[in-house]
Amino acid sequence: MACPICAKETDQKYRPFCSKRCADIDLAKWLSGSYAIPSAEPIDESDIPEDEMPPLRH
Repeated sequence: MACPICAKETDQKYRPFCSKRCADIDLAKWLSGSYAIPSAEPIDESDIPEDEMPPLRH
């Protein structure tokens, strides 16, 4: 199995990654919202906190 970040051989200690560095890069992507699961459902704006709503365009 190859590391999903850099494609090097994985290390059992950090599996499925090759190192702590690649594991941390992956975690940062999850925490920053870089990864997203696509959905066919429309967004329900009532579920979005008001401070996270994009500004209205006129």
